[in-house]
Amino acid sequence: MGNMVAIVGRPNVGKSTLFNRLIQRRDAIVDSVAGVTRDRHYGHCDWNGKEFSLIDTGGYVEGSEDIFEAEIRRQVALALDESDLVIFVVDVEAGITDFDKQIANMLRKTEMPVFLAVNKVDNAMRENEAVEFYGLGYDRYFNISSINGSGTGELLDEITANLEEGAVEEDTEGLMKLAIVGRPNVGKSSLANALFDEERNIVTDISGTTRDTVNTRFNKFGYDFMLLDTAGLRKKAKVSEDLEFYSVMRSIRTIEHADVCLLVLDATQGLESQDLNILSLIQKNSKGLVIVVNKWDLVEKETNTVKQYKEMILQKIAPFTDVSIIFTSAMNRQRVLKALEEAVKVHDRRTSKIPTSKLNEVMLDVFKDNPPPSIKGKYIKIKFCTQLPTHSPKFAFFANLPQYIKEPYKRFTENKLRSHFDFTGVPIEIFFRKK
Repeated sequence: MGNMVAIVGRPNVGKSTLFNRLIQRRDAIVDSVAGVTRDRHYGHCDWNGKEFSLIDTGGYVEGSEDIFEAEIRRQVALALDESDLVIFVVDVEAGITDFDKQIANMLRKTEMPVFLAVNKVDNAMRENEAVEFYGLGYDRYFNISSINGSGTGELLDEITANLEEGAVEEDTEGLMKLAIVGRPNVGKSSLANALFDEERNIVTDISGTTRDTVNTRFNKFGYDFMLLDTAGLRKKAKVSEDLEFYSVMRSIRTIEHADVCLLVLDATQGLESQDLNILSLIQKNSKGLVIVVNKWDLVEKETNTVKQYKEMILQKIAPFTDVSIIFTSAMNRQRVLKALEEAVKVHDRRTSKIPTSKLNEVMLDVFKDNPPPSIKGKYIKIKFCTQLPTHSPKFAFFANLPQYIKEPYKRFTENKLRSHFDFTGVPIEIFFRKK
């Protein structure tokens, strides 16, 4: 995994349509209400067995021309910081605009591959018109139509040919990879410092090295693990980091590489929509999770007991509530080690395999006592179950009529699994299959 491809370009050239086409989802741009979860700008693309992550940098662009330009600059900078390859989308109907030229100038400074995609080319005449885009200084471009998909296959072939094969450092195999994630200024780096007793200023901001995430191997407290992206922890929050969209984007890479994530919240602020966005990324990627409520020393204790606070969080993160919540103060070093210990436990749970015989013994009894509701007089029987050989826990249940098993029963099954086997902090997936 680990290859990140970014789509850039000015507004209305069809970035989102191309994004949806590449990850083959239709549900993207329907709700353009501000504040709606924006991880529709992020997805996985699988092309001929090669997988990569895709981000559409079109965060939000509002306001006057000059804000607008700053915003586009920021999007391009984000793409250059966070990705391995860039797709630069332009629109044949509009021809080359000043904006396109500005973006081209910014992209020219990068070493990474940039693919120019000329969108809305859906007939021969348009193909002739597309020739003017040689004017942006690229020696080739791709004619595509993101609405009907023509030309996207060729573009994908080229992209996957240019992606690196995921290089894995041998000696870190099997080590837990831990990520500390969360919104800006919740105390991620002070938590890391409290944990490792050292102000590690690893980051030297030489231009060009910003996207080199620095992973540090720790052998401490009897644990041996990797802390991911220690550079990101040290980067001082830039102004742009305050924008929800960007800070979530910056977490993506780290989350994808991690086994377990410590999601840090600021006790004085509670759990906000952006925390939920990061949480849903962790869940979507099936990573282990420990929620760390930091700055607990700053909270008025009379009004807020741990119990009440926990309930408030669990209510907001439902239905995935089988999660440990640790209250820390990085400043006073309170319970910081507890967070690490919990992460190690989550890692063990996430990698554990339940013997098939044990699983069947427990779950078939559950199904016998509470079978799925019958549909049109047809009885649904679940006959066998097994844990799939995947990186994170996934279970297959074999039934005579899997198509009739609905979401509520899936949730019931998951809850029963969780009550019989310990999966605290671990997202699990359940599939009903035909035997």
